[in-house]
Amino acid sequence: MTTDQMLKFVTRQQRTPTKRSAGDRRADFEEIYEQYKPAEASAQAGRCSQCGVPFCQIHCPLQNNIPDWLMLTAEGRLEEAYEVSAATNTFPEVCGRICPQDRLCEGNCVIEQSGHGTVTIGSVEKYITDTAWEEGWVKPIRPKRERPESIGIIGAGPGGLAAADKLRRRGYEVHVYDCYDRVGGLMVYGIPNFKLEKEVVQRRADWLADGGIQFHLNCRVGEDITFAELRDKHDAVLIATGVYKARDLAVPGRGLGNVIPAMDYLTASNRVGLGDAVPEFENGSLNAEGKNVVVIGGGDTAMDCVRTAIRQGAKSVKCLYRRDKLNMPGSQREVQNAEEEGVQFVWLTAPEAFVGDSDVTGVRSVQMRLGRPDATGRRSPKPVDGSTEVHDCDLAILALGFDPEDLPGMFGDPDLPVTRWGTVRVDHRTKMTGLDGVFAAGDIVRGASLVVWAIRDGRDAAASIHEFIQARATAGAAAAE
Repeated sequence: MTTDQMLKFVTRQQRTPTKRSAGDRRADFEEIYEQYKPAEASAQAGRCSQCGVPFCQIHCPLQNNIPDWLMLTAEGRLEEAYEVSAATNTFPEVCGRICPQDRLCEGNCVIEQSGHGTVTIGSVEKYITDTAWEEGWVKPIRPKRERPESIGIIGAGPGGLAAADKLRRRGYEVHVYDCYDRVGGLMVYGIPNFKLEKEVVQRRADWLADGGIQFHLNCRVGEDITFAELRDKHDAVLIATGVYKARDLAVPGRGLGNVIPAMDYLTASNRVGLGDAVPEFENGSLNAEGKNVVVIGGGDTAMDCVRTAIRQGAKSVKCLYRRDKLNMPGSQREVQNAEEEGVQFVWLTAPEAFVGDSDVTGVRSVQMRLGRPDATGRRSPKPVDGSTEVHDCDLAILALGFDPEDLPGMFGDPDLPVTRWGTVRVDHRTKMTGLDGVFAAGDIVRGASLVVWAIRDGRDAAASIHEFIQARATAGAAAAE
């Protein structure tokens, strides 16, 4: 075959994978999109225009070689397509499912801008990698030679695992430490199954372990092992903890019962799906069944919460957001999916107080209007006088974003440098902190962001760690002469 299979966007309409009906998907936590059939994937990949300047690739944090693996898919060369995809991405099957493609690759697709409908990049990426697993093309890491140095990585989320993958390929002994009892971090405990089934993450975790990466779970740095011990034990240490401290809302009634952080709610739901016993879910405090649920926030975490509440059998689900639909930070596709499933969005609305006696019974809100743009370019919301309203609420979920935890305090090392926001301070060229041989990457450096950015940062940090080890070895050899 030749590239004659490409540039079919004029004669071939965009077709996304079949999406299950809203009624069906409200009843379970299974992924909402079906898999492409081979002919469908090939046909949709063939819509790519093979741009001379591929804006899809430019706007991908990983700089994935998207036009190349689309062409290979269109030609039926799927094993080669997987090799190209996996060369730049440790988790292509995850990114194909959860990346906000409408804001990244697909949103910047040239044929989307010309009005023909974007190439379905994420769905093809998912198809390629799922097929690779089914066909046995995904092989464990086997370094060409083993190195004597060891690397300690704190955090088994996407950033830490991406770094572990790259370092292990170079032959390093890699140890990953995580406070949770499973590998995957946010991908396991924060993202619901209807977006990312946990078997997908576990499959990749098993692959990393088969490649020789050693995991130390239920291990809290600062408690079960000290930060100083880690530094003594390993030739370099990477901090990739992510950010999990929930932003709060300082309004009257915040102390009422059943006003909870989003991550507590999502973690409980995911643990139940994994078969764990969760007393807070069983007694109803972290279960939306039969309740009027109000979620406050407009990001992807808020979308995860509202759609989880629908599946748990909530009586009603509202999402309050202080800006309008066009200015919300979450994926527009997620908003559409939530609306289809029965979520009510209350735009330009901000909470003023939680009302109730011991437990919350309502959220008092005020209508907002968008004023002049702020320093970021977004229009600032301003309250409208006399526009108060009370929304019935038995369970209020705060999805307002996340801040870093106090790592110097947790790790017992006040010398670990942090910014005024609490993120770890690094040299952004090398990813190294002010402590020799200690690196940091992902959300703990950049703040709460996307999984794909954590993967990018972890891979970049791995390259810097290798350079650091090499430079130290060269310096040691020169000193010995």
